[in-house]
Amino acid sequence: MTTRRELANAIRVLAMDAVQKANSGHPGAPMGMADIAEVLYNDFMSHNPQNPTWANRDRFVMSNGHGSMLPYSVLHLTGYDLSMDDLKAFRQLHSKTPGHPEYGYAPGVETTTGPLGQGITNAVGMALAEKILAAQFNKPGHTIVDHYSYVFLGDGCLMEGISHEACSFAGTMGLGKLICFYDDNNISIDGEVDGWFTDNTPKRFEAYGWHVLSVDGHDADAIKAATEAAKAETGKPSMICCKTTIGFGSPNKAGSHDCHGAPLGDAEIALTRQALGWTNAEPFAIPDNVYAGWDAKAKGAAAEEAWNGTFAAYAAAYPAEAAEFKRRMAGELPANWAEASAAAIAAIDAKAESPATRVASKNALDAFAPLLPEFLGGSADLTPSNNTFNKSSKHISAGHGKAQDFSGNYLSYGVREFGMSAIMNGMALHGGLLPYGATFLMFSEYARNALRMAALMKIQSIFVYTHDSIGLGEDGPTHQPVEQIPTLRMIPRMSVWRACDAVETAVSWKHAIEYKGPSTLIFSRQNLKHQVRDAATIANIAKGGYVLKDTDGTPDVIVIATGSEVELAMQAAAKSDKKVRVVSMPSCDVFDAQDAAYKESVLPAAVTARVAVEAAIGDAWYKYVGLNGKVICMTTFGESAPADQLFKQFGFTVDNVLNAINSVA
Repeated sequence: MTTRRELANAIRVLAMDAVQKANSGHPGAPMGMADIAEVLYNDFMSHNPQNPTWANRDRFVMSNGHGSMLPYSVLHLTGYDLSMDDLKAFRQLHSKTPGHPEYGYAPGVETTTGPLGQGITNAVGMALAEKILAAQFNKPGHTIVDHYSYVFLGDGCLMEGISHEACSFAGTMGLGKLICFYDDNNISIDGEVDGWFTDNTPKRFEAYGWHVLSVDGHDADAIKAATEAAKAETGKPSMICCKTTIGFGSPNKAGSHDCHGAPLGDAEIALTRQALGWTNAEPFAIPDNVYAGWDAKAKGAAAEEAWNGTFAAYAAAYPAEAAEFKRRMAGELPANWAEASAAAIAAIDAKAESPATRVASKNALDAFAPLLPEFLGGSADLTPSNNTFNKSSKHISAGHGKAQDFSGNYLSYGVREFGMSAIMNGMALHGGLLPYGATFLMFSEYARNALRMAALMKIQSIFVYTHDSIGLGEDGPTHQPVEQIPTLRMIPRMSVWRACDAVETAVSWKHAIEYKGPSTLIFSRQNLKHQVRDAATIANIAKGGYVLKDTDGTPDVIVIATGSEVELAMQAAAKSDKKVRVVSMPSCDVFDAQDAAYKESVLPAAVTARVAVEAAIGDAWYKYVGLNGKVICMTTFGESAPADQLFKQFGFTVDNVLNAINSVA
């Protein structure tokens, strides 16, 4: 009979061999956590290797993603479409097995975990999604949403600040189906962590409201008992602190940082095989009995088949809800979306109102949210300022003096900008929810790496940022974004929108709802004037840049602007004695993706006299205006003063735009 230790040792030898072949990687964590992985996958994980996207599967996240050979080994051994050749191609160009787990490369990898701390935070989002969808869809006698989120994490994840944000929130929300295994090996790259990490981790998590257990991470029976106890605790997330030896099995390097991030070397690998009792000296060779002990295909197919029967009974009793669940998990928009959203934009245009675009954003949500039950909104403690709570919003309540109710669609995240953003990513990855979350644009800085990860994974998180410029006013330069808009535009695949009025605001929301990737929607604090357009012009907003005001014949000058500066450009054009075309460009990335003919129709190459106006750092605008063009922009930080005084101080005036027009024409 194949023992548990033999099954775990398969992970160890594959990790050693792959890292050695690549001459790069981290063998220590997979070797140290192999016993935990064996218990989790063979005794608890509900998953189907033949259908990695089964809706009710348990989710597994390797938050300490440098230990990627652990999930790759497990996915291969349990029967996923990840071959031995894929493991041999570890860390090589175009392989399914990059250095850190990357979403969309290997089947069964649930999220990209490179930067430490974001994996556990994504998993908080996944567990939240499970709990919310269960409250929204499960019925008495019919439970179709019922699965766990399991996380492996290490000392580094717990040192990162985002883990404090996420784990505090998870405890408050009572996420009983979130179970984490802490690889407590006392080692990081610099050596033994006692010199820089002496937290009492169990007490820390108890203070967060977690269920905490401590075990020997190499004792399979103890790990199994702790996991059973964690599953029995339904009202709290669980942290199982596993005391492990990094590089377990290596005679000369186990317990040392020497095996953290470097190959063991051929000689040490041979000694380790001997110490583990692994008799086959050939690299990447797994005995048939070990494969048989890991194979999860039959068990996974049976689990999914049983769930299919449960879902069929649910569909018979609740056909509308079943159809809605399938639509939402497939990421499809409602059948009436195109018609209804177009009508909503037309109605907003007909009102011709001139609110701040943060208020216009709420108006757009009032129109769109009833069409989208998958919306899951929220704010990092700025709901009244961000205007993200709309007519269809219902707060999710974890209890704490109020009735617990997870059937809603709005979360107050507290002052956790980074945590909120990575939690949203986890919900987007889980499926069934379309998350949007808001804060001030300045605080996108705290969340920046979560935005990058959303773009890297091509997932549909909607990041809403208000108070978009020096127009914020009296709170001063600490709260006035200057460099944030251009740097957000630099993130590949991130669609960035800065609307000039209520109509552009609604169009930006429509784009974000339809775009299969992350969006950043940027809105003003101050009121912005409604711009008059015909139907064809409104249709062109969706192209990212369009002619808002034109002249007879070829224009002398083209003025390009975004957001609050569009109104300024329009006023200057009206006063100029030149033939001025005004181009509103709410989304540079969408405009850049249009065909050459459309871009030429908006910005004809023959018209070289151009001016760009935006209350942000303006270097990127030279790609549109040319080196001889004029860019009116910020070149310093702002100041504390009323907005109108600041715009005058920094040159955002009609006279300054007129001077720029005259200087280039």
